[in-house]
Amino acid sequence: MMTLLIFSQGKCGLSKGITRYMTAMATGDLMVLVFSVIVSQIIKDYFPGSLLKYTLACRLNVFLQGLSLQLSIWFTIAFTFDRFVAICCNKLKARYCTERTANVVISIVSAFNIMVNIPLPFRYEPTHVLNNEQLGCRTIASYHTSLAWAAHRWLTNITNMFLPIPLLLLLNSLTAHHILAASRARRALKSNRGGAGQMGRDPELKTRRTSIILLFTISSCFIVLSAPITVIHICVGVTRLVAFQGSSSLYVTVRLAFLLMCTSSCTNTCIYALTQRRFREEVKNMLKYPSSLLCKPRY
Repeated sequence: MMTLLIFSQGKCGLSKGITRYMTAMATGDLMVLVFSVIVSQIIKDYFPGSLLKYTLACRLNVFLQGLSLQLSIWFTIAFTFDRFVAICCNKLKARYCTERTANVVISIVSAFNIMVNIPLPFRYEPTHVLNNEQLGCRTIASYHTSLAWAAHRWLTNITNMFLPIPLLLLLNSLTAHHILAASRARRALKSNRGGAGQMGRDPELKTRRTSIILLFTISSCFIVLSAPITVIHICVGVTRLVAFQGSSSLYVTVRLAFLLMCTSSCTNTCIYALTQRRFREEVKNMLKYPSSLLCKPRY
């Protein structure tokens, strides 16, 4: 919430396009915290009398939970691609890295993920009916035998698990390779001009090194936190295991992998945003003067 509020003020010195992506990423992360953690893991387990006992609310939460996880992942990939274009594609940079393009990309990503997750509520049926009210959620019998549901499972696994990690690695690797090549060329040029003694203090090279560290930090965090659930999905798909015993070590492993995946959605905004000096200043200002961001909006 604090991140969204800060970005809405436009005081972080970022371009409007980057601000749009950062806001979208923060929104996706917040949705994960609300629907995948607070609602699905806390309210559902510790407040059995909540609205989630009704089938309609349960189905809606399943849809929002799946949507939030996918939005968090693909907003990050969209932002990474935008930075790839900005660094590696000079001819395309002026046309692509704009606020208008960012709005279009965010809208397309959101619409696609909404369509992918629309079938999720229909995966469940009421556990029982009491006084004409549908209660509880259980998987329909045809879910494990229908070809349509099998195709949907593959689609969600590809978009959630199998595609994001290689795609993010590819974009960051290409970006890092471009930065390294440009740095070598800059060193060679300075050396030919007799500026070898000042290369260690070259602010441009320092900025590029920081960019490489940032890119690989993003990749490492995403892979480390998302890989366990990806491996489990592959194993479950191969062994066709669909149920777990509550006391089994496999169940504990699945829960831990899910925890790591939810944690992954919270690191992206921190890695990108907290590296910005002006963002940190706005955080300090908000902590010192909470009313300042509310009373003095900047558009």
